[in-house]
Amino acid sequence: MGNLGNKEIMARNIKYYMDKNNIRSIDICGTLKIPMPTFSDWINAKTYPRIDKIELMANYFGIEKSNLVEENSKKNRKGITINVLGRVAAGIPIEAVENIIDTEEISEDLSRTGDFFGLQIHGDSMEPRMYEGDVVIVRQQEDAETGDIVIALINGNDATCKRLTKYSGGIALTSLNPKYDPMMFSNEEIISKPVKIIGKVVELRGKL
Repeated sequence: MGNLGNKEIMARNIKYYMDKNNIRSIDICGTLKIPMPTFSDWINAKTYPRIDKIELMANYFGIEKSNLVEENSKKNRKGITINVLGRVAAGIPIEAVENIIDTEEISEDLSRTGDFFGLQIHGDSMEPRMYEGDVVIVRQQEDAETGDIVIALINGNDATCKRLTKYSGGIALTSLNPKYDPMMFSNEEIISKPVKIIGKVVELRGKL
């Protein structure tokens, strides 16, 4: 049977093609109707997908099923380790944050697109996509587009994870959990509070 059914190889291959195509867990789960906990088990090498799910993912990535199932030493070269932070606060550069709680690995291809850090999710404002203790992979940047999930600093407090919507007169930072109202900021408030985007979420890595 060889490497067929190898959970670790499957997990590495799924992560590789997600990084290569800048696809987030929430994107692939939403499109393919795969429950987030199930997908998290796959990319954390806890369980192995059924063959029909492998075929779904292969079609989604535009590759052969064998690209997900089989080892490819060139493709799966060692990635880059980044720090996972428990919290990020205003006034402290990311590289100076000492609250490092873990590390994650991203591909070399992804690492060449910018500077990255991991951030642990706190609270339930981003459920049902992101849960307490999950980790998001964040590309450091000071701006983003409508629809992006961003990490923002508000009023000098700890960073918050929200979906960004831009308007001519300001922005909205919206929770995925409908019990929380959107946070609206005028262009004047963005400067006076201040409200500052520090990164864009490019991937979710569930911690179950």
